[in-house]
This record gives sequence, structure tokens and C-alpha cells, in this order.
Amino acid sequence: MKSTESSSELHEYLLQNRDELLSQITQFSELMNRYESAIKEVYTKLEILKNDLKLHAKRDCITAIHTRIKTPVSIIRKLNRKGLDINLNSIRNGLNDVAGIRVICSFIDDIYMLADKLASQDDIKVVAVKDYIKNPKPNGYRSYHMIVEVPVFFSQAKENVRVEIQIRTVAMDFWASLEHDIKYKKDIVDCDEIVKELKDCADTIDETDKRMMELRDRISYI
Repeated sequence: MKSTESSSELHEYLLQNRDELLSQITQFSELMNRYESAIKEVYTKLEILKNDLKLHAKRDCITAIHTRIKTPVSIIRKLNRKGLDINLNSIRNGLNDVAGIRVICSFIDDIYMLADKLASQDDIKVVAVKDYIKNPKPNGYRSYHMIVEVPVFFSQAKENVRVEIQIRTVAMDFWASLEHDIKYKKDIVDCDEIVKELKDCADTIDETDKRMMELRDRISYI
């Protein structure tokens, strides 16, 4: 009986607030479209850089580019964690990572070179940088994060939209993927030991990345 009453109340609420809810859904869809459009803008820039760098460096400095938009559930959880109201203004002004791009590079110095080339483009504004390669997180996480704003032109206006760019090596990305999977596993036996081993692996990966870069430089001189 309770479920029937709840369903009836929900139905009544939806009918009474139909216009407002439809308006909010439309506005949310428009906002997500802006983020998707911003991702396309940055993705295109990265693809152009990838092809140009391959032409001049004679190798693939960028091995992969992945994009994603946060789901509504992830957006709400992030707003809750930050203590922000759940509305469009909070999403637009309080979250910098609704639109995300992950770039995989071959070597560590490729990461910094790519970041510099992106930052030098006159239609990209760098809002914030977090260098987790030079300053790794306590758990060993390494990556280079940039929050950028790009202008996106629509039929009626231009809007600057923020995109988070994460740049890392193949090895860093493999480690981050494994750590992410483990972080969301429940009832892990010997969790503390696994965390320690992951940290050790992260340090080993860092040393390997540096050695690979040195080997590349030695080979290039032959």
C-alpha cells in the first residue's frame, strides 16, 4: 500500500511541476552539449598536434586520446562531496572536470612538451595545473593535470567552457587503471599490503619511465 501511495504522490508531483522539470532537463541537456562540444574542440587540437609531432619527431609522442563526460550520478556525488547545491550554476562554476580528456604519451618529456604546446595556443586559457609527476600523490599516483578553458561557438553565442586534461605515460595509465579498480573493490583481504605494493609499483614505474627516456636518447644519437 505504501509503494502505491508513494507512486501516486510522485505522479502527482511530476504533473504539478511538469513545466519546471522539463525546463531543467532542457537546460541540463544544453549544458552537457556545451561540455561535449568543448571536448571536441580540445580533441581536435590534440589530434592536430599528434599528427604534426609525428611528422617532425618521426615517432608517436601521443599514443592515445580518451574522452569522457561525467554522468549525472557522478556530478551529483561530486557536488555533494564539495558541499555545493545541486543546480546548473554549481555544475558550471563549481566543477572543473565534467568534461575530461586523458592523453597517453610515450615518454615523460613528451608530457611536458605537449602541455607547453597546448598552453601556448592563443585560444586556450590555462586555469590551473597540478603536476603529480614531480609531486606524486602519497599513494604513488602520477599524472599531469590541466584545467583549460576553450571558446565554443554556438548558433546564438560563444561560451568559454572548462575541460580537464590528464596527461600521462602508458605505464602511469596502466597503474592508475589498476589502482582505480582496486579502490572501488570491497572486502579486500590484506588491503594495507596491497596499497603498499601499489606504491612500490608506482615508484618502479617512475624509474622505468626515466630509464626508457634515457635509452631513447642514447639510441637517437647512434
